[in-house]
Amino acid sequence: MSLKVTLSSAALALCGALALSACQSSSTPAASGPAKASDSAPSSAAPASDSAPSSGATGSKGAASSAPAHSGSSATSGAKSGGGKTTGAATGSHLKDDEYAWSHLCPQGQLTVQVTKDSSAASRRVIAIHNNGSTACGVSYFPQIDIGNSKSADRSKNILPLIPGGLGGAPSFPVYANTTVYAVLDLNPGGATSGTATGVDEINVLATDNWPNAATQNFPLDGSLVLKPKLGLYQPSVADAISSMKMADSAQQ
Repeated sequence: MSLKVTLSSAALALCGALALSACQSSSTPAASGPAKASDSAPSSAAPASDSAPSSGATGSKGAASSAPAHSGSSATSGAKSGGGKTTGAATGSHLKDDEYAWSHLCPQGQLTVQVTKDSSAASRRVIAIHNNGSTACGVSYFPQIDIGNSKSADRSKNILPLIPGGLGGAPSFPVYANTTVYAVLDLNPGGATSGTATGVDEINVLATDNWPNAATQNFPLDGSLVLKPKLGLYQPSVADAISSMKMADSAQQ
Protein backbone atom coordinates (compact mmCIF):
# COMPACT_ATOMS: atom_id res chain seq x y z
CA MET A 1 0.00 0.00 0.00
CA SER A 2 2.73 2.43 0.88
CA LEU A 3 4.66 1.36 -2.25
CA LYS A 4 1.70 2.21 -4.48
CA VAL A 5 1.35 5.61 -2.85
CA THR A 6 5.01 6.30 -3.29
CA LEU A 7 4.95 5.27 -6.94
CA SER A 8 1.90 7.37 -7.51
CA SER A 9 3.55 10.33 -5.84
CA ALA A 10 6.66 9.84 -7.92
CA ALA A 11 4.61 9.54 -11.08
CA LEU A 12 2.72 12.70 -10.24
CA ALA A 13 5.95 14.55 -9.51
CA LEU A 14 7.47 13.38 -12.77
CA CYS A 15 4.37 14.31 -14.71
CA GLY A 16 4.35 17.75 -13.08
CA ALA A 17 7.99 18.26 -13.96
CA LEU A 18 7.38 17.21 -17.54
CA ALA A 19 4.34 19.45 -17.80
CA LEU A 20 6.27 22.41 -16.41
CA SER A 21 9.08 21.80 -18.88
CA ALA A 22 6.64 21.56 -21.77
CA CYS A 23 4.92 24.76 -20.72
CA GLN A 24 8.20 26.58 -20.40
CA SER A 25 9.37 25.24 -23.78
CA SER A 26 6.19 26.41 -25.56
CA SER A 27 6.31 29.90 -24.06
CA THR A 28 9.99 30.47 -24.74
CA PRO A 29 9.66 31.53 -28.39
CA ALA A 30 7.12 34.21 -27.55
CA ALA A 31 9.34 35.74 -24.92
CA SER A 32 12.63 35.31 -26.77
CA GLY A 33 14.58 38.12 -28.41
CA PRO A 34 14.46 36.60 -31.91
CA ALA A 35 10.72 36.81 -31.83
CA LYS A 36 10.99 40.56 -31.13
CA ALA A 37 13.64 40.95 -33.79
CA SER A 38 11.36 39.13 -36.15
CA ASP A 39 8.52 41.54 -35.23
CA SER A 40 10.72 44.57 -35.80
CA ALA A 41 12.16 43.24 -39.04
CA PRO A 42 8.82 43.18 -40.83
CA SER A 43 8.12 46.56 -39.34
CA SER A 44 11.33 48.07 -40.79
CA ALA A 45 11.01 46.05 -43.98
CA ALA A 46 7.50 47.35 -44.51
CA PRO A 47 8.52 51.03 -44.70
CA ALA A 48 11.49 50.12 -46.87
CA SER A 49 9.22 48.09 -49.02
CA ASP A 50 6.65 50.93 -49.08
CA SER A 51 9.32 53.41 -49.94
CA ALA A 52 10.74 51.31 -52.74
CA PRO A 53 7.39 50.77 -54.42
CA SER A 54 6.54 54.37 -53.74
CA SER A 55 9.60 55.42 -55.63
CA GLY A 56 8.89 52.81 -58.21
CA ALA A 57 5.25 53.80 -58.27
CA THR A 58 6.15 57.42 -58.61
CA GLY A 59 8.44 56.55 -61.44
CA SER A 60 5.88 54.26 -62.88
CA LYS A 61 3.07 56.74 -62.34
CA GLY A 62 5.32 59.46 -63.45
CA ALA A 63 6.07 57.45 -66.50
CA ALA A 64 2.44 56.60 -66.89
CA SER A 65 1.21 60.07 -66.13
CA SER A 66 4.08 61.97 -67.68
CA ALA A 67 4.36 59.72 -70.69
CA PRO A 68 0.95 60.80 -71.93
CA ALA A 69 1.81 64.37 -71.02
CA HIS A 70 5.06 64.17 -72.95
CA SER A 71 3.28 62.29 -75.60
CA GLY A 72 0.61 64.96 -75.52
CA SER A 73 3.24 67.67 -75.60
CA SER A 74 4.96 65.86 -78.35
CA ALA A 75 1.70 65.47 -80.14
CA THR A 76 0.89 69.12 -79.55
CA SER A 77 4.32 70.07 -80.73
CA GLY A 78 3.85 67.77 -83.62
CA ALA A 79 0.52 69.35 -84.27
CA LYS A 80 2.07 72.77 -84.11
CA SER A 81 4.89 71.62 -86.25
CA GLY A 82 2.37 69.96 -88.48
CA GLY A 83 0.38 73.17 -88.39
CA GLY A 84 3.51 75.00 -89.40
CA LYS A 85 4.03 72.54 -92.18
CA THR A 86 0.42 72.83 -93.14
CA THR A 87 0.73 76.56 -93.17
CA GLY A 88 3.88 76.17 -95.15
CA ALA A 89 2.09 73.77 -97.43
CA ALA A 90 -0.83 76.12 -97.73
CA THR A 91 1.49 78.97 -98.61
CA GLY A 92 4.22 76.68 -99.90
CA SER A 93 3.42 77.79 -103.42
CA HIS A 94 3.35 81.42 -102.18
CA LEU A 95 0.64 82.27 -104.68
CA LYS A 96 -0.50 85.30 -102.70
CA ASP A 97 2.16 85.96 -100.11
CA ASP A 98 3.22 89.57 -99.57
CA GLU A 99 6.17 88.76 -97.32
CA TYR A 100 7.47 86.22 -99.79
CA ALA A 101 7.13 88.74 -102.60
CA TRP A 102 8.98 91.39 -100.59
CA SER A 103 12.00 89.12 -100.25
CA HIS A 104 11.78 87.55 -103.74
CA LEU A 105 12.00 90.13 -106.50
CA CYS A 106 10.56 89.15 -109.86
CA PRO A 107 13.24 87.67 -112.10
CA GLN A 108 13.42 88.31 -115.81
CA GLY A 109 11.20 85.95 -117.72
CA GLN A 110 8.58 85.74 -114.97
CA LEU A 111 6.74 88.88 -116.07
CA THR A 112 5.04 89.81 -119.33
CA VAL A 113 4.96 93.55 -120.07
CA GLN A 114 2.32 95.21 -122.23
CA VAL A 115 1.62 98.85 -123.03
CA THR A 116 -1.77 99.80 -124.45
CA LYS A 117 -3.73 103.00 -125.00
CA ASP A 118 -6.38 103.91 -122.46
CA SER A 119 -9.67 104.08 -124.35
CA SER A 120 -10.91 106.84 -122.03
CA ALA A 121 -8.02 109.23 -122.75
CA ALA A 122 -5.80 109.29 -125.85
CA SER A 123 -2.79 110.63 -123.94
CA ARG A 124 -2.76 107.76 -121.44
CA ARG A 125 -0.89 104.52 -121.66
CA VAL A 126 -1.66 101.53 -119.46
CA ILE A 127 1.40 99.51 -118.47
CA ALA A 128 0.31 96.01 -117.50
CA ILE A 129 2.68 93.45 -116.03
CA HIS A 130 1.51 89.88 -115.64
CA ASN A 131 3.17 87.36 -113.34
CA ASN A 132 3.43 84.09 -115.25
CA GLY A 133 5.17 82.30 -112.39
CA SER A 134 3.80 79.95 -109.74
CA THR A 135 4.85 82.24 -106.86
CA ALA A 136 4.32 85.84 -105.90
CA CYS A 137 7.25 88.17 -106.49
CA GLY A 138 8.12 91.80 -105.92
CA VAL A 139 8.67 94.76 -108.23
CA SER A 140 9.59 98.40 -107.66
CA TYR A 141 6.74 100.74 -106.77
CA PHE A 142 6.47 101.93 -110.38
CA PRO A 143 7.93 100.91 -113.73
CA GLN A 144 11.11 102.65 -114.86
CA ILE A 145 9.93 104.75 -117.78
CA ASP A 146 11.50 107.38 -119.99
CA ILE A 147 10.43 108.91 -123.28
CA GLY A 148 12.99 109.48 -126.02
CA ASN A 149 14.15 109.14 -129.60
CA SER A 150 14.53 105.60 -130.84
CA LYS A 151 17.39 106.61 -133.17
CA SER A 152 19.46 108.42 -130.54
CA ALA A 153 22.31 106.68 -128.76
CA ASP A 154 22.29 109.39 -126.09
CA ARG A 155 19.53 108.69 -123.59
CA SER A 156 20.65 111.24 -121.01
CA LYS A 157 18.11 113.79 -122.22
CA ASN A 158 15.17 111.43 -122.28
CA ILE A 159 12.08 112.72 -120.51
CA LEU A 160 11.25 111.22 -117.09
CA PRO A 161 7.62 111.50 -115.97
CA LEU A 162 6.64 112.89 -112.59
CA ILE A 163 5.76 110.33 -109.92
CA PRO A 164 3.81 110.51 -106.63
CA GLY A 165 5.92 111.87 -103.78
CA GLY A 166 6.41 110.63 -100.23
CA LEU A 167 7.06 107.01 -101.19
CA GLY A 168 7.90 104.56 -98.44
CA GLY A 169 6.78 101.38 -96.76
CA ALA A 170 7.18 97.83 -97.96
CA PRO A 171 10.43 97.00 -99.79
CA SER A 172 8.58 96.13 -102.99
CA PHE A 173 5.14 95.89 -104.56
CA PRO A 174 3.79 92.30 -104.61
CA VAL A 175 2.60 90.75 -107.85
CA TYR A 176 0.72 87.55 -107.10
CA ALA A 177 1.09 84.44 -109.22
CA ASN A 178 -0.99 84.53 -112.42
CA THR A 179 -2.05 88.10 -111.64
CA THR A 180 -1.72 91.40 -113.50
CA VAL A 181 -0.97 94.79 -111.96
CA TYR A 182 -1.13 98.16 -113.66
CA ALA A 183 0.54 101.54 -113.84
CA VAL A 184 -0.75 104.44 -115.91
CA LEU A 185 1.37 106.98 -117.79
CA ASP A 186 -0.23 110.19 -119.01
CA LEU A 187 1.95 111.69 -121.74
CA ASN A 188 0.15 115.01 -121.81
CA PRO A 189 -2.09 115.39 -118.73
CA GLY A 190 -2.75 119.07 -119.47
CA GLY A 191 -3.89 118.35 -123.02
CA ALA A 192 -1.41 120.89 -124.48
CA THR A 193 -1.24 121.34 -128.25
CA SER A 194 1.83 123.53 -128.27
CA GLY A 195 5.13 123.62 -126.44
CA THR A 196 5.24 119.84 -126.45
CA ALA A 197 8.44 117.80 -126.69
CA THR A 198 9.97 117.32 -130.11
CA GLY A 199 12.04 114.49 -131.50
CA VAL A 200 10.55 111.84 -129.24
CA ASP A 201 8.92 108.75 -130.67
CA GLU A 202 9.04 105.94 -128.12
CA ILE A 203 8.34 104.95 -124.56
CA ASN A 204 11.03 102.86 -122.88
CA VAL A 205 9.73 100.56 -120.15
CA LEU A 206 11.68 98.55 -117.60
CA ALA A 207 9.14 96.64 -115.51
CA THR A 208 11.15 96.86 -112.27
CA ASP A 209 14.31 98.61 -111.17
CA ASN A 210 16.15 95.41 -110.21
CA TRP A 211 16.32 94.31 -113.86
CA PRO A 212 19.27 95.34 -116.03
CA ASN A 213 18.82 98.05 -118.66
CA ALA A 214 19.09 95.38 -121.34
CA ALA A 215 15.62 94.17 -120.27
CA THR A 216 14.07 97.52 -121.26
CA GLN A 217 11.26 97.22 -123.80
CA ASN A 218 10.39 99.91 -126.33
CA PHE A 219 6.90 100.96 -127.40
CA PRO A 220 6.07 103.54 -130.12
CA LEU A 221 4.40 106.83 -129.25
CA ASP A 222 2.25 106.78 -132.37
CA GLY A 223 2.45 110.55 -132.77
CA SER A 224 1.14 111.38 -129.29
CA LEU A 225 2.15 114.76 -127.88
CA VAL A 226 4.31 114.83 -124.75
CA LEU A 227 4.42 117.57 -122.14
CA LYS A 228 5.01 117.17 -118.41
CA PRO A 229 4.04 113.49 -118.37
CA LYS A 230 2.87 111.82 -115.17
CA LEU A 231 3.28 108.24 -114.00
CA GLY A 232 1.40 106.50 -111.20
CA LEU A 233 2.37 103.60 -108.98
CA TYR A 234 1.57 99.98 -109.65
CA GLN A 235 -1.98 99.16 -108.57
CA PRO A 236 -4.27 96.12 -108.71
CA SER A 237 -6.69 97.84 -111.13
CA VAL A 238 -6.53 100.39 -113.95
CA ALA A 239 -8.89 102.72 -112.07
CA ASP A 240 -6.58 102.75 -109.04
CA ALA A 241 -3.58 103.26 -111.31
CA ILE A 242 -5.25 106.31 -112.88
CA SER A 243 -5.96 107.78 -109.44
CA SER A 244 -2.31 107.23 -108.47
CA MET A 245 -1.11 108.89 -111.68
CA LYS A 246 -3.16 111.99 -110.95
CA MET A 247 -1.24 112.38 -107.69
CA ALA A 248 2.15 112.48 -109.43
CA ASP A 249 3.91 115.69 -108.46
CA SER A 250 7.56 114.83 -107.86
CA ALA A 251 10.52 114.58 -110.19
CA GLN A 252 12.38 111.28 -110.25
CA GLN A 253 15.80 111.32 -108.61
